[in-house]
Amino acid sequence: MLLVVAVALTPGGFLLLLAYVATRTVRERWRMARARAELEGEASVSFRAVLATVELKELVRQARSTL
Repeated sequence: MLLVVAVALTPGGFLLLLAYVATRTVRERWRMARARAELEGEASVSFRAVLATVELKELVRQARSTL
């Protein structure tokens, strides 16, 4: 409930929430990609490859579900 009030009252609150969700999602995807690369014996994972898996539609859906 407090998050809903903060998003509603803060100018640009939804964009701040979307940025938070995006950061959290990218960090989780980065962790999963690194673990998968380690299991498969690959040297490294590029940040570009991780960002390519993130979709704006998914981020908006996660931000709305947070509220």
